[in-house]
Amino acid sequence: MLACIYAVIPILYIVSAALNPIGSVASTDLIPRVISFVNFEQLWSNPSRPFFRWALNTVVVAAVVVLVQLLFSCFAAYAFSRFRFRGRRAGLLSLLLILMFPQILVTVALFQMFSVVGEVLPAFGLDSLAGYILIMLGGSLGQVYLIKGFFDTVPIELDEAAKIDGAGHFQVFVRILLPLLQSILVISGLLVFVGVIGEFLLASIFLRSTDVKTIAVGMQGVLAADQSNNLGWFAAGSVVIAVPIILLFQYLQRYIIGGITSGAVKG
Repeated sequence: MLACIYAVIPILYIVSAALNPIGSVASTDLIPRVISFVNFEQLWSNPSRPFFRWALNTVVVAAVVVLVQLLFSCFAAYAFSRFRFRGRRAGLLSLLLILMFPQILVTVALFQMFSVVGEVLPAFGLDSLAGYILIMLGGSLGQVYLIKGFFDTVPIELDEAAKIDGAGHFQVFVRILLPLLQSILVISGLLVFVGVIGEFLLASIFLRSTDVKTIAVGMQGVLAADQSNNLGWFAAGSVVIAVPIILLFQYLQRYIIGGITSGAVKG
């Protein structure tokens, strides 16, 4: 009960600040005294704060990163789980070692690299959405261990039975294993999606122009400009962003639970 209260208080404060027409820290209470939607109206009425442009940029980046990361992670997880080849163990350990390094260690190297790339291909250089997507795709194997663990729980006899019927590796992967991976793909996709939406460090360094910013960078810039007067706008934007994510979680819950039961092997 205490944990629920502790978690609900920040949510109530953000909702109260979003409904507060004054939009300042000092005038915001836990329970709003006056309800107004002026902060929500300002989300699209101020061209210097293109909130929905930032939201669209974030959705585009998240969609591309989720699709590519799940695709590459699935292929790599299938290879590490089902094939036995020289360097397999070393590859897994190397991948684990790379994933252990914090993101901030590669920031300077990436900045210098994409500074040079921008001179040759400006569309993929600094301050470009395409370049930022390429940077985020550097972690395309980030879900390998999670998906591989699920691959290992699927009996290899299913693969062998399909191969006896004439199926190749790709057909086994697509027709036999992918339907059983529904739950883990949904979980991995949600983790990547939420991680991309909340990513701030690299985005704040590589995205400077107003039109290419993501929602995290844009909203932080607005709040940092004047925290007292922009709190209501920031809170309204936070509510607008949080609602679709919550609905997405609620919608995908049935796939997570259903995938677990449908992936069971009956003998």
